[in-house]
Amino acid sequence: MDIRKVKRLIELLEESDISEIEIQEGEESVRISRHGHAQSHPAPMPAWAPPAHASQPAPAAPSTPAESDDSQAPSHPAGHAVTSPMVGTFYRAPAPGAKPYAEVGQRVKKGDPICIVEAMKMMNQIDADQEGVIEAILVEDGEPVEFDQPMLIIS
Repeated sequence: MDIRKVKRLIELLEESDISEIEIQEGEESVRISRHGHAQSHPAPMPAWAPPAHASQPAPAAPSTPAESDDSQAPSHPAGHAVTSPMVGTFYRAPAPGAKPYAEVGQRVKKGDPICIVEAMKMMNQIDADQEGVIEAILVEDGEPVEFDQPMLIIS
């Protein structure tokens, strides 16, 4: 694979909110991963994951609600919001019908898996970033999430 293509892939990774990208051309493949402050770990892809498509749309820029329309602003329970480190699809469990990672009222420790965010056919396990009790799950299973969108509340 041409080094210019690899450099361009690195630039694309740095410009986006994704944590990992893998490209295959014939028998050659390259995987570029950014494992920094985001608390996500690749998880095995469950059998129920949707099939891969030839092309993926670029992640949408996060939208912000209009400042003048505060009546539509979502209200969240008090506590620490665990936010999505990337644009993707939220899953509560490792497989359909499996026990969810976290339930409302459950005590979690820092580092415990609490959900999965699937991005570009990569299953990223999201871990609790603090100890506490799950107060709310703000996203339904299988719903899309935006970068920095609150997914769970830990108190």
